[in-house]
Amino acid sequence: MPSLLELSADLGQAMQAQGWQLALAESCTGGMIAESVTAIAGSSAWFDRGFVTYSNAAKIDMLAVPERLIAEHGAVSEPVARAMAMGALQRSQANISGAVTGIAGPGGGSALKPVGTVCFAWAMRDVENQGNQIVIETRHFEGDRTQVRQQAASHLLTGLLRLINHSD
Repeated sequence: MPSLLELSADLGQAMQAQGWQLALAESCTGGMIAESVTAIAGSSAWFDRGFVTYSNAAKIDMLAVPERLIAEHGAVSEPVARAMAMGALQRSQANISGAVTGIAGPGGGSALKPVGTVCFAWAMRDVENQGNQIVIETRHFEGDRTQVRQQAASHLLTGLLRLINHSD
């Protein structure tokens, strides 16, 4: 499995080839993805901004996630991940965004959403048709808190690469 730095470098090359900008919305990864992206020299050419929205209030304030979505589905849910990705696009100059929200543990899980449950969303601005493309996914990762966070970061970066490579 490629490291976060290798994935970030690959992402940077793909972003520059497209001439695109990236925005990130992170909850359970707490800025880990933005850190790996900005570790790449020259990332300022393609990384617009990152939102670390760990609390529900931050998701609402910074990304305009509707409070009712959090109340109805919980912060760790596909509707919230979708709203985070769309909020990151709307509040940035980015062409593409990635969002992650999950339960890294060791506590906080439930029968319906056990520790290791992570929801993702990737959104791509479609300027020509005035619409946006969005992909949403829920995964479950095994391991301790650090391992869950690292797997989530890796999965988000891999999903961004997949979306970019399929946009050609």
